[in-house]
Amino acid sequence: MEIIETLINGLSSGGTYAMIALGYTMVYGIAKMLNFAHGDIIMVGGYMIFVTMAVTGSPIIGIIAAILFCVLLGITIEKVAYKPLRGASPLAVLITAIGVSYLLQSTAQMIFGSAPKMVIIADLGNITVGSLKIPVYTVITLICSFAVMIALNLFVKYTKVGRAMIAVSEDRGAAQLMGINVNGIIMITFAIGSALAALAGFFMLMKSPSLSNTLGAMPGIKAFTAAVIGGIGSIPGAMAGGILMGVVEAVSFKIPAIAPYTDAIEFLILIIILLVKPSGLLGKVRREKV
Repeated sequence: MEIIETLINGLSSGGTYAMIALGYTMVYGIAKMLNFAHGDIIMVGGYMIFVTMAVTGSPIIGIIAAILFCVLLGITIEKVAYKPLRGASPLAVLITAIGVSYLLQSTAQMIFGSAPKMVIIADLGNITVGSLKIPVYTVITLICSFAVMIALNLFVKYTKVGRAMIAVSEDRGAAQLMGINVNGIIMITFAIGSALAALAGFFMLMKSPSLSNTLGAMPGIKAFTAAVIGGIGSIPGAMAGGILMGVVEAVSFKIPAIAPYTDAIEFLILIIILLVKPSGLLGKVRREKV
């Protein structure tokens, strides 16, 4: 039973990583940039939930407010920080993304201080199956993660905006010549990614109610690792990579001999997978045009 509980906890953590990784993979797949400030949007969403719940006491209103605020923040960051660098070198964009990340962390620290805040979302209890106790937040996280992945897949494949996203991802110049508003599509992509970050922040606070200005730093790095493992640019790949990371993390924590090296093991798996399959588990090999 302990093994099953460990796997379920791993799936829960993996679902949260997958939610964050989906934001990374969509932005990279369409805008061809690594938004390293993505993890800090999780933190901003967490503080928005904290403020809203302090006023209203409702976690539902809190998550709605967090999603709306993070969407506006994501769009603003894209327009102010990234859009002017659309034709710049990848290194310039990467440095800018790191700068935005530290700006968000420092701003949160100035406003809320460095001491962690406690955000009690709700005590949802457990689901008992025989002698097995499954936290309700674990079930909610898993269901929402898979639902989001399926919804994104359907959105990309069967909607006009989704097909435009595929076109921009394949060839931005050709898409623009066909009348697609490339800037608008990239803006929508950032909005979706930021909404997913707010959701991930909500799930993280359900599991651990401690909130600080570095809330999204390490989960953001691990989720990016998950996106690369699964094949960055692939929606199912982000889900697969997130679940793998979560399960490996949960199992490693349960083994005392390797528990202190859990992070190292996760990044070692990334290296091994990239050595065997550089495009990731479900990533597509792209041919460079000459």
